[in-house]
Amino acid sequence: MKLCSPVDYSGSGFPSSFHLFLSLAEEVAKREALEFTPFAIEVGFRHIDCAHVYQNEEEIGQVIRSKIADGTVRREDIFCTSKLWLTSLRPELVRPALEKSLKNLQLDYVDLYIMHYPLALKPGEELFPKDENGKLILDSVDFCRTWETLEKCKDAGLTKSIGVSNFNHKQLEKILNKPGLKYKPVCNQVECHPYLNQSKLLDFCKSHEIVLVAYAALGSQRVKEWVNPNHPVLLEDPILSAIAKKHKKTAALVALRYQIQRGVVVLAKGNNKKWIKENIQVFDFQLTPEDMKAIDDLNRNIRYYEFHLGVGQPGYPFSEEY
Repeated sequence: MKLCSPVDYSGSGFPSSFHLFLSLAEEVAKREALEFTPFAIEVGFRHIDCAHVYQNEEEIGQVIRSKIADGTVRREDIFCTSKLWLTSLRPELVRPALEKSLKNLQLDYVDLYIMHYPLALKPGEELFPKDENGKLILDSVDFCRTWETLEKCKDAGLTKSIGVSNFNHKQLEKILNKPGLKYKPVCNQVECHPYLNQSKLLDFCKSHEIVLVAYAALGSQRVKEWVNPNHPVLLEDPILSAIAKKHKKTAALVALRYQIQRGVVVLAKGNNKKWIKENIQVFDFQLTPEDMKAIDDLNRNIRYYEFHLGVGQPGYPFSEEY
C-alpha cells in the first residue's frame, strides 16, 4: 500500500511556484498519512511504502506505533519500506540517512531499504539542491559503493532486505556484476501500468530473481507540477473499462489484478477511504488469458513520471529502452 505521494518533479526547470508547491505537498503528505494510514491498516493493508523525500515518515511512525499499541497489528505483521534519497548516496551518508528514517518511523529496522534513484545530488538538507539557474547540483558517486554500504546496513540488522528503484537493466547489471557482491537487489521499484507495462524489464528482473515493484500502477494523479497533462487517463481506457464491466469490478481493480497475475508487487496510493477499501478486493477474481493479452496490448510506453530535471545527467535511467 503506497500511503504517501511520490515527489517526482518534472519540468525543464524549477517553476516560480515550485517551492510553494513543495511546501503544500509536504503538508498534504503529513495530513494524509495521519488520516488514511490507520484506516488502511484496519481494513487489511500491511505493506507501507515510505521514503525520506515524502516528508511524512514521522506521521507514518506514529500511526504504526498506535496500531501496534491498540493490538490491531504486531510489528512483524507490517512490511515497511523506506528509501535512500539522492542527497545521501555517498557511502558515509547512507547509514545516517537510514538511522534518521528509523528514528522518524520509531522502528528498530525496516523490512526493505531502497536506493531511490541512480542519480546523486549535492549532499545537504535541500531535497533538490540547485544553482542560480535552477539546475540540479549533482554529486559524483559510484552507486556500487553506495550499494556496499547498504549491504553493511543489512548486516547490522537495520534493514531486512535492500533494493533499488528507477534502475534500468544496465544499471542493475552494474550492481549484479560488481566484484565482491554480497547481496543482490531483492527488488526494483519502477513506474509500471498497462500503458507502460515494462515487459522487458520484468523479464530481465525475473531472470535474476529480482522482484519488480510497480508504482503509479493506476496511472497518475493529474498534478500539473510534475505529470504531463497531455497523457491519456489510464483508468478511462475503454478496453480496461470493458474488462472491468465483464468482471463487475472497477478499472482500478483490473489494473491492480493485472500486475498481481504477472508476478509484480503492486503499490496503490491511498488518499481516499472508499478506494482503499476497494483496492484490497483484488484477490477475489481472476483475469482470463484473453484479458491479460488485451491489457498487454495497451502498452504505449507512456511514462507519467519522466523526471525531466534529470534528463541528460549521468545516471538518468529512462533513456534506455528498459
